[in-house]
Amino acid sequence: MTVSYETPRVAAVHAAPVFLDLERSVARACALIEEAARAGAALVAFPESYLPAFPLWSAVTAPLGAHDFFRRLARNAMRVPGLELDRIAGVARRRGVIVSLGLTEGTEESVGTLWNANVLLGPDGSVLNHHRKLVPTFYEKLTWAPGDGAGLRVVESPAGRLGMLICGENTNPLARYALAAQGEQIHVSSYPPTWPTRDPAGGGNYDLEAAIRLRAGAHAFEAKLFNVVVSGYIDASTRAALAPLGGEALRILEESSRGVSLVVGPTGAPVSETLRDEEGILYADIDLADSVEQKQFHDITGGYNRFDVFQLTVDRTAQRPVAFTASGEPRAGAPTAPPARLSAGALVARDGGGEGAGDTARGAADGEGALSGPRI
Repeated sequence: MTVSYETPRVAAVHAAPVFLDLERSVARACALIEEAARAGAALVAFPESYLPAFPLWSAVTAPLGAHDFFRRLARNAMRVPGLELDRIAGVARRRGVIVSLGLTEGTEESVGTLWNANVLLGPDGSVLNHHRKLVPTFYEKLTWAPGDGAGLRVVESPAGRLGMLICGENTNPLARYALAAQGEQIHVSSYPPTWPTRDPAGGGNYDLEAAIRLRAGAHAFEAKLFNVVVSGYIDASTRAALAPLGGEALRILEESSRGVSLVVGPTGAPVSETLRDEEGILYADIDLADSVEQKQFHDITGGYNRFDVFQLTVDRTAQRPVAFTASGEPRAGAPTAPPARLSAGALVARDGGGEGAGDTARGAADGEGALSGPRI
């Protein structure tokens, strides 16, 4: 069989939502997908927690002063599945594009527990993957709960084999390797618009742009893939919505390093322009065949590894708050199939069944059968 390599146009949406307004933010997201599709994009990627906004207030105010912001975020949190996701999926289906969507996710089980999530929609509008950030970073723990391994998947698509990680997860070498070992060809890295850790006036503040470029280049170079990096943006309406935080908080946000959007190729070098200080959609035309020569040199999930020395086990069970059992019924979340082994022992994926089983997404099982689907 002759191997073919896709040459998709990818799009990174470097834009702001309508701050903490889910309905209007969904409308904006739909319009941006339409715009990217008209420009020929096969994959359209949105920033971290684009819907309904990244919780910037947690960086610059004490928890005692953040209750109103959290309450608004919880009220506007997405449901997966849900009506708002259906609207966006309808646009993806009508336009025949893949959409990587960053969101804050809520559930019916709790009005006060939220997750930092990413949903990958196929060109037919189906949910290809649903990932919850494994560990919220630093002050993000004030907003989001820890996720699980259910979304550590690479899925087949018309644009190639797609994987995704959220912000600081791109610093986690085991999470990155888990995706690379499934034959990942295009990786989506989503980030916030800024991420302050100190008052910039005193020095030592976190350099988000530098961190993004290091992470993006490292994963692209190590896994020999294309890394679509997409960061959020702070517009005038977002600044106005954050005004109750006070002048000092706004100054810190304004003076802190900005997130950037760009595409990095398998050599670790950028293959696109960079968006930082202006809102817009960044495009890049990529050729997956460019990874082949680089894989000859260092293939960390193939000939440049020692699977007899190193092994990684990943538990992809979707975590749930309670498991109900009845006579003759399987326990929710219990494994329904033996583990699937990938890349000659490089990675063993343990999948739970339950609510996510039987969905459309498939992992890279190297011919050993489809893995159970993601939690949705």
